[in-house]
Amino acid sequence: MRTQVCIIGGGPSGLLLGQILHQHGIDNVILERQTRDHVMSRIRAGVLETGTCDMLRKAGVGERLSREGFTHEGTFIAAAGRQFRIDFQKHVQKHVTVYGQTEVTADLYEARDKAGLTTIHMAEGVTLHDITSDAPSVTFVHNGQEQRIDCDFVAGCDGFHGVSRQTIPSEQRKEFERVYPFGWLGILSQTPPVSHELIYANHARGFALCSMRNENLSRYYVQVSLDDKIDQWSDARFWDELKHRIPEQAADTLITGPSIEKSIAPLRSFICEPMQWGKLFLVGDAAHIVPPTGAKGLNLAVSDVHYLTEALVSFYEDNNKGSVQTYSTKALERVWKASRFSWWMTTTLHRFPEQGDFGQHMQEAEIAYLEGSEAAQTALAENYVGLPY
Repeated sequence: MRTQVCIIGGGPSGLLLGQILHQHGIDNVILERQTRDHVMSRIRAGVLETGTCDMLRKAGVGERLSREGFTHEGTFIAAAGRQFRIDFQKHVQKHVTVYGQTEVTADLYEARDKAGLTTIHMAEGVTLHDITSDAPSVTFVHNGQEQRIDCDFVAGCDGFHGVSRQTIPSEQRKEFERVYPFGWLGILSQTPPVSHELIYANHARGFALCSMRNENLSRYYVQVSLDDKIDQWSDARFWDELKHRIPEQAADTLITGPSIEKSIAPLRSFICEPMQWGKLFLVGDAAHIVPPTGAKGLNLAVSDVHYLTEALVSFYEDNNKGSVQTYSTKALERVWKASRFSWWMTTTLHRFPEQGDFGQHMQEAEIAYLEGSEAAQTALAENYVGLPY
């Protein structure tokens, strides 16, 4: 099989990359290790930056997003028993949109189906060959048969545990990591959200977040120890703990119900440099991981897609052979800035036991300063809605 760009990974970043390349007449094939049903079953956040929404609409998959997405023009920050609102529209004249990652993936799959593009699921043993040559290729096993794809470029959209990053020799890459000493216990419940916009809460007992999927589907989180197990957290215990950590005005109106999904996710910051090697380009979680605080994961993957499609379109349409050489530099500049914001949100809002009462009071002072400073609120709003590409 021959294609121009072989995309490893059929999640939202791989599908979006394939869709935009197709719009420019660039042939591509997607290889996905899991079944389509498995990809669609992944529960992920869905706070989309302005730039992400613009990208999806330009890719021709924004109709349902525009119709069903929830516009959030601000967010709430809480600490020391009070909360205040950061007004995005006031400070930066932009907003974010709440629209689940599963829905984004469904829209992209539908567009790929309509275009009749090749997506191979259950591709096992994917291996990249001759990546630094002019004739790279990818082999894999499908239905028990080994197959080969010859291509010009490979896009590694296969996540943190995928094969793409590991293809780059260890001596050629630098990896930067911060593993946080806690996780998020999250539940999904068929209940109305406690707030029309997200609430990020700092508390001496630990962080909490009130989020949503739609008018009758809520997503809530509390910070827990990495030693905690799901079976230690009954629904009743979760709701009680959440009420302790969020402001009284929210706790008094919180509607509880049975959880329909419950999980504990560890938090880490991770960045790999460079994001390209030879004819291989890393996209999204294959190159970087951010804590979910600040909702940058999917949005960073989309900005990677922006820079990579710019480079590949320039290569094929303008015969600009040097365009692909700048992908890593451009992408990493934004990756580090977004990671800084996610790190700041995480360190400001979460309890770090080793910091004691002094650390808690410093966090509360930081949040009080944010509440009273227009400049600080503008800086948060700028980063939250998404830095420009």
